[in-house]
Amino acid sequence: MLELLFKPLQPDTWDDFAALFGERGACGGCWCMLWRLTRRQFAQQKGLGNKQAMQAIVDSGHVPGILAYHMDRAVGWCAAAPRTSYPALARSRILKPVDERPCWSIACLFIERSSRKRGVATQLLQAVAAYARSQGATLLEGYPVEPQSDRDIPAAFAWTGIPKAFRRAGFKEAARRSPTRPIMRLDLQ
Repeated sequence: MLELLFKPLQPDTWDDFAALFGERGACGGCWCMLWRLTRRQFAQQKGLGNKQAMQAIVDSGHVPGILAYHMDRAVGWCAAAPRTSYPALARSRILKPVDERPCWSIACLFIERSSRKRGVATQLLQAVAAYARSQGATLLEGYPVEPQSDRDIPAAFAWTGIPKAFRRAGFKEAARRSPTRPIMRLDLQ
């Protein structure tokens, strides 16, 4: 398990975030904007446009997530914000709201390649829970991908995390409308 430090994504940590995501924006130019936009908007601004949109969120003073650092280098990222920040979730038949309780959502869990399978995801989920609680959240929700076999899921398909990491961080399954997509929840009260 890596020894980690956690910092919110703010203007002073933007360069670390950009370095972690690299030229491709973590996965195909996403820059963690998929759930914040319509499919059409996302496709139109894929790549640089999404990077600029995320930077505008950060520059506006909103904290869209938490970075994990190991030895002064960002090795992980978890996007978390009130569920209302991610309108595309409401349009999903699989990830639609479980109930009327207001919650925060974990939209992305990205760990750089050399730090995977070293406990980063679980520690990052715990740090995000602490941050969300400090911001007044009473419920945190995530949407991991369930592996269909004992083999690993390719990282490109596990960008919302896997249930095992969520369970280790104390989350419990609240709903499952698809065999591969549980909705995991952590009560923060």
